[in-house]
Amino acid sequence: MPDKIDEQRWCDLHELTIDRILPGGRGIAHAEGRTVMVALAAPGDRLRVHFDRVKGSVAFASIVEVLEPSPMRVEPPCPYFGRCGGCDFQQLNYKAQLDAKVEIIRDCLRRVGGIENIPDFEITRAPGEWRYRSRAQWQYDAVANRLGYFEANSHRVCDVAECAVLTPELQSELERLRREMSNGDLPEDSRYFRAIAGDEEVSVACESDRQVRDVKRTIHGETYRLNADSFFQTNIDLLPELIDAALGGAQGKSAIELYCGVGLFTVPLARRFERTIAIEDDTDATNFARENLTCADLGNVEVVTANVGELGENADAFQAVDFLLLDPPRTGAESRVIAAIIKIKPERISYVSCDPATLARDLKKLIAGGYSIQSIRAFDMFPQTHHVETVVHLSVND
Repeated sequence: MPDKIDEQRWCDLHELTIDRILPGGRGIAHAEGRTVMVALAAPGDRLRVHFDRVKGSVAFASIVEVLEPSPMRVEPPCPYFGRCGGCDFQQLNYKAQLDAKVEIIRDCLRRVGGIENIPDFEITRAPGEWRYRSRAQWQYDAVANRLGYFEANSHRVCDVAECAVLTPELQSELERLRREMSNGDLPEDSRYFRAIAGDEEVSVACESDRQVRDVKRTIHGETYRLNADSFFQTNIDLLPELIDAALGGAQGKSAIELYCGVGLFTVPLARRFERTIAIEDDTDATNFARENLTCADLGNVEVVTANVGELGENADAFQAVDFLLLDPPRTGAESRVIAAIIKIKPERISYVSCDPATLARDLKKLIAGGYSIQSIRAFDMFPQTHHVETVVHLSVND
């Protein structure tokens, strides 16, 4: 029995069994007429939980005690698990993580996209379940002398000495920054540090210093120059397979790429199409993309620095487009971007997504605009988290 000071909390406890994992990574259960969302749960867990927040018939809960663990539950190896907001799937064995991600995609396609006839698809497992993350952002609290990641559902910094998903190069960089923090050498006006590992060096950026080292990263035989402020995929080991899946068998006269970044997909696209137009609104990224194309000796690409949302204003300029690839941020593509794609009407579309919910939302619009899903592939780019990368190929209806 808990101490008297915890008596009220103990009276608010509820016992339940987790049915499955939902998009967002929480487990779902039902108790006392409510749908209950439980963080850090495993399907089949019998739990004692506390309702942290109740909104109508939905309660959000945290685990107080695991009464009967699921066969899928494992002991999280990270000492920061449950406090650090980074990894929310360490309680699941790896097969359960993969199965949950497939179901998350299916759930979003059905519930958000209204798609009933979902093609069969598989998820490609990561070569390494740990030590895969080659890009990171560490939060810094100069007052409390903490460096790490935000705690779950807060902006309080969880002080992290070792991160089990970082590549050895980034772990060494984290340790170096922590030594500087201990010596009082980190800039007090910086709230974060970004880092990305190249082939031979690590690039680090902080808020107070804009002098960022460029590094080179070789992927699938292509070399890319970038730095810590650049967006780039986190899991280098899976990138060759992701690129192959995104491009499929595409080739022809003309291609368009939206949200091209530093040119990860642009370079291989340029080798398959006579002419490619790549659009990105970040000036530094497009400068890198042009440099990476030049280094690859590819002169058949026009890299445009512009807001992708303005695509519709120039839609009439694009004629007979064979292939369009888009890799938008987690928020997905704007409605006007989807409308412009439908107006341009490329023969084939490849949609690379890191968020199943916004993917499903956008697919619903593309299907209504005259497209059909041809294939789906999933990639576990983010082991130990609920995040998943999805590639969907569509073709225009005859």
